[in-house]
Amino acid sequence: MESKRWIFFYEKAKGHRERVKRRFLKEGPQSFTDEDLLELLLFFNLPFRDTRKLARELLQNFKTLDRILDASFEELVKIKGLGEKAVLPLKVVHEVARRYLKSKALKSEYLRSPQEVYRYLQYEMKNLSKEVFKIIFLDAISRILGVETLFEGTLTESVVYPREVFAKVLEKKAASIILVHNHPSGNLKPSKADLDLTKKLILTGNLLQFKVLDHLIVSQEGYFSMAEEGIIEAIERELKKEGL
Repeated sequence: MESKRWIFFYEKAKGHRERVKRRFLKEGPQSFTDEDLLELLLFFNLPFRDTRKLARELLQNFKTLDRILDASFEELVKIKGLGEKAVLPLKVVHEVARRYLKSKALKSEYLRSPQEVYRYLQYEMKNLSKEVFKIIFLDAISRILGVETLFEGTLTESVVYPREVFAKVLEKKAASIILVHNHPSGNLKPSKADLDLTKKLILTGNLLQFKVLDHLIVSQEGYFSMAEEGIIEAIERELKKEGL
């Protein structure tokens, strides 16, 4: 009797899963909510569990899909029913998405398609719990040569050394750079330290013949571009007046 009952529920769940998969193929992912997508993703490693319930619990705990994918392994397995097998597809999807966006960014021409660069940077940096300072290196026609993390921790003028930046510029044979760091607090307004560091590196670039095109601040709220806001241009004018 018990085995018949188990078979009944298994066949019922199997039918539901097949309908979800067919719907995804027929209607496309745009018709799926975040909960639907999570349920489908969890199918692959949890053949006998109610993955709709697990998807709902994940969203209740982490609030948004990006926070779920950014969560650590240790945070995810705290959810009842989410073991190592269930967490695996979530971490794989996160890494595939990160590499896809990075690949798109590295193939783009920054000045013509900045949104691809921003999307990659936001995906990679917006939910970090500590500050990370990166540099995007560009060639003479603004193609992206690479992206490197230079520093992790609280950003001040004293922790980013111009000689290290210059050494990386030479190594990459870059003509210009874009400075990037995140604000874990979510506040996109540049601090005095951010502005001082930007001025210091623009001056270094003037002296050593490379150009600082922008300094981006990334957070969960979006991004702030010092170039778009006229700050880079204002610093350059100020240095010119000072004869630097």
